[in-house]
Amino acid sequence: MRNFGSFDYIIIGGGSAGCVLANRLSASGDRRVLLLEAGGEDRNPWIHIPIGYGKLFKNPRLNWLYESEPEPELNGRRIIHPRGKVLGGSSSINGLVYIRGQKEDFDHWRQLGNVGWSYEDVLPYFRRAEDQQRGADDFHGAGGPLAVSDQREPHDLCDAFIAAAEEAGFPRNDDFNGARQEGAGYFQTTSRRGRRCSAAVGYLRPARRRANLRVLTEAPSLRILIEGGAAAGVEFAHQGETWRADAAGEVILAAGAIASPPLLQRSGIGPAALLRRHGIAVQRDLPGVGENLQDHLQSRLVYRCTRPITLNDDVASPVRSLGIGLRYALWRKGPLTISAGYAGGFFRTDPRLATPDVQAHFITFSTTKMGDRLHPFPGFTASICQLRPESRGFVRITSADAAAPPAIRLNYLSTETDRCTMVAGLKLLRRIMQGPALRPYVESEYEPGPGCASDEDILEHIRERASTIYHPTCTCRMGDDAGAVVDARLRVHGVGRLRVVDGSVMPSLVSGNTNAAIIMIAEKGAEMILEEAKRRPALARAASF
Repeated sequence: MRNFGSFDYIIIGGGSAGCVLANRLSASGDRRVLLLEAGGEDRNPWIHIPIGYGKLFKNPRLNWLYESEPEPELNGRRIIHPRGKVLGGSSSINGLVYIRGQKEDFDHWRQLGNVGWSYEDVLPYFRRAEDQQRGADDFHGAGGPLAVSDQREPHDLCDAFIAAAEEAGFPRNDDFNGARQEGAGYFQTTSRRGRRCSAAVGYLRPARRRANLRVLTEAPSLRILIEGGAAAGVEFAHQGETWRADAAGEVILAAGAIASPPLLQRSGIGPAALLRRHGIAVQRDLPGVGENLQDHLQSRLVYRCTRPITLNDDVASPVRSLGIGLRYALWRKGPLTISAGYAGGFFRTDPRLATPDVQAHFITFSTTKMGDRLHPFPGFTASICQLRPESRGFVRITSADAAAPPAIRLNYLSTETDRCTMVAGLKLLRRIMQGPALRPYVESEYEPGPGCASDEDILEHIRERASTIYHPTCTCRMGDDAGAVVDARLRVHGVGRLRVVDGSVMPSLVSGNTNAAIIMIAEKGAEMILEEAKRRPALARAASF
């Protein structure tokens, strides 16, 4: 094992959280920071064009392409789980929708005993991260690293969807991250002037000019080195050799909800029985590592459109495709700028509920499944997902070999509440889609079709066709009980100088898209690390490059 040198902080994972940490921890210039990313540089042009996410679903150079175990309640289907394998992580390949979650989500985290994580506590970090196109106010920030913008242009179909939701009794909402979440409207996106603003673009790119920050790509971490009950460094692979980097301060794991647990487990931190089964010496028996996996399940409705105004029509026409490219090149406008949710909404399936329990995404194209070719007819799609599922899954190593993929199971629909909510959510969405405002645009329901009418039919359609909406979280959850992995300052229980700072530490899944909350967690985590660093001298030593 070759020695790579010593650093104050070693960050494992150059995704959303890792890029935030690299920026904030290196800002003072007096501490050496090493960022290890298993994937490569974010040079692929489709990363930076918003609609490019459709080109990245099946690209193994940029996507880990994880696959679940057969899901018992989804008719035994294996579900593909895309995760970013590139600087910026999933913020470089996601659908760009900027949603924070509900105020009550974070207040619940605090009620579980996590001091400092209420909505009032975390709002300043959301605002610190944000460069809001509309300017700063009580809920939003301006001048931060993460660009947040309105959709570049409206669309007739999106306007009709919002109007149909209003006809169904739901309010219009022009800011899902403001005073209230409920209602229908256009989503804001992590973009600026028609270009994606990933965490790599917003946070890491300006920080790479600093002499005290070293960013190493194509460098998968193999294990965290534990000595005397504390993290001493990281063993990683790079250019065909195995290296060791020492941490004079801390090792910070930011590999994400699917990748962080296996790395802890291979390092001897996790459920003792699992580790021993794979011949791994137990450094710390933590039963919660890899457990409590949560995700949003998505079920879609697909419609044939009466008019050739969808992206399907644009792509099918060489002349229109050329026009799209020219509009984007000249003005950064047009279909190439849209996010994976163009418009959408947050709704209550039961008016007695205190807050919305389902989210809708509306897009102006249709396909059999994400990443496939668009349908050859004018089509558009609306989907529903349950915001706070009760189902819990796991991520577990299958071998001590770092190259072996983990076993992933979400256990979708494993509770009656989840099954009932998904059925009620799809029925609610259908009611909106049948509204007067959308009627001129709907030729017919293509999927599942009018033959799917009863609750039993709808549930079977969900079992057969529903899939992830790409929000895995909670596998190294925060708390002080026996199943928790980190404390409220994100320190791994019972292991010194080791933290987890990514979406895996969420105690429960937020009510909406997860990337904004993950960046908030990293902003807050970085501040906590720096607060504690003030109590000890700078440890920076020269690193060997």
